[in-house]
Amino acid sequence: MNEWWTRNIVEPGKLPLLVALTAFVVTFAVTRVITRMIRAGKGPFRNVTPGGLHVHHAVPGVMLMTVGGFTAIGGGRAGWGAGFAALLFGMGAGLVLDEFALILHLSDVYWTKEGTVSVEVVIMTSALAALLLCGFLPFGGDGLTDDEQQSRLTAVGTVVLNLLLAVVALFKGKPRLAVLGVIVPLIALVGAVRLARPTSPWGRRFYRSRPRARARATMRAFHHDRRWSGLRRRVDYFIGGAPNR
Repeated sequence: MNEWWTRNIVEPGKLPLLVALTAFVVTFAVTRVITRMIRAGKGPFRNVTPGGLHVHHAVPGVMLMTVGGFTAIGGGRAGWGAGFAALLFGMGAGLVLDEFALILHLSDVYWTKEGTVSVEVVIMTSALAALLLCGFLPFGGDGLTDDEQQSRLTAVGTVVLNLLLAVVALFKGKPRLAVLGVIVPLIALVGAVRLARPTSPWGRRFYRSRPRARARATMRAFHHDRRWSGLRRRVDYFIGGAPNR
């Protein structure tokens, strides 16, 4: 464990990433606890409404991200400055992404079914940061040998190929596989080769004149949603709270 910590965290300068990820997760968790207490009318916490204006916590989150981002750009990857910048950025990102659904819809959908997208974005962001922390490089470049790393052509080819696979997965209506596939090439390949969802841009374009493929895609999407949508919804509600009826 000590050897892994030294090799993957301390030596490459990944300690700020660990600080940012920890601050991000803790801030999101604390924020959800506080908002659920406010919703239930328990505890000393209340909404911030100066002059009748409801100030969402994404506002201080943007401020923290701005300060942390500029501090990180102006400093290095090591030292107390980098750690402090990572702490501010992680806290700000946790506050902002907790209200991602509000930003997406430009409406207060925090306690609605649409608001659960914030929980999924936070989970996805945490997974990506954890993969980077464990040594995975974007676009799958972590698998290159020393000789291959010296060859720019090989490196660029690897990046472009994996990016194309991720884009195909995205157009096939699989955003989660596309995002994770940017880090892990095998995930992008799985998302790219499997049938597209019938309502995706790929399905509307290429399955229009192929009724059998469209029927297979529809049945696969139906069985996938029936198997996993309920579980995903229960996880979202457990973490973020059930929406208003």
